[in-house]
Amino acid sequence: MGTPGSIEIKHFKEVREENNYTQTEFAALLGIKNSTADIERGRTKLSGKIVAELLRQFAINPLWLFGASGQKYLKISKGDVSPKVVTVDNADNENIVLVNQKAAAGYPHNVQDVEWYSQLPAFDIPLPEFRNATYRGFQIEGDSMLPDYRPGEWVMGKAVSSIEEASNNRVYVIVMYDSVLVKKLQKMPDPSKVLLISLNEEYLPLEINVHDIQEIWQVNSKLTFNLDNPSNSGLFQELQQSMEELKRELKSFKS
Repeated sequence: MGTPGSIEIKHFKEVREENNYTQTEFAALLGIKNSTADIERGRTKLSGKIVAELLRQFAINPLWLFGASGQKYLKISKGDVSPKVVTVDNADNENIVLVNQKAAAGYPHNVQDVEWYSQLPAFDIPLPEFRNATYRGFQIEGDSMLPDYRPGEWVMGKAVSSIEEASNNRVYVIVMYDSVLVKKLQKMPDPSKVLLISLNEEYLPLEINVHDIQEIWQVNSKLTFNLDNPSNSGLFQELQQSMEELKRELKSFKS
């Protein structure tokens, strides 16, 4: 048993309140019946299972929980987010596999299936920017990344081996267990979570757990077929000039 003023109960309550959970919501999350009220009153002690869940879901350091450490969060490496399969050509050189919109639907479930990758088109780009790392191409689906990334365009992603390697506010291809997302990534104070942000402001940011990520690819280039007609800008300039001439003529006419 603890007492309502004991350090572990204070810290337990602090974690709940910081994450904006009610006592009932927090209980459901941690596998506790009904509510966390009895724990917070000191009537029920913190079990090993609850301490483990706080570590797993919120990266809470058990030593901090019981007042034996000043470090609140532990860095949990939930496995690495590097490519599960790397493909090579006949000369044993790594090549770039292209994952189109249709293939992306099956990608999360086949991420470790070597044979599945052999169905996908693969090629090599003989440029220095695509050397000394593993790259993969993903096709953009939907409008959540407008205006920078349009539906049907392709992004080239460089493999990232761990979440620590990922940089704030850069665009990544995030391979979850059920989907493939292209988003801007933002780290959070709680290292077990990240925020995925769409460039299209109509879409709300997504808060996800790091352990729900299978792979991360840093977007460093794109392939587009939506080039604006180059004559448009010239046409616009001509229209502007015509308007200026018209204004001058009107002025001279009035005078």
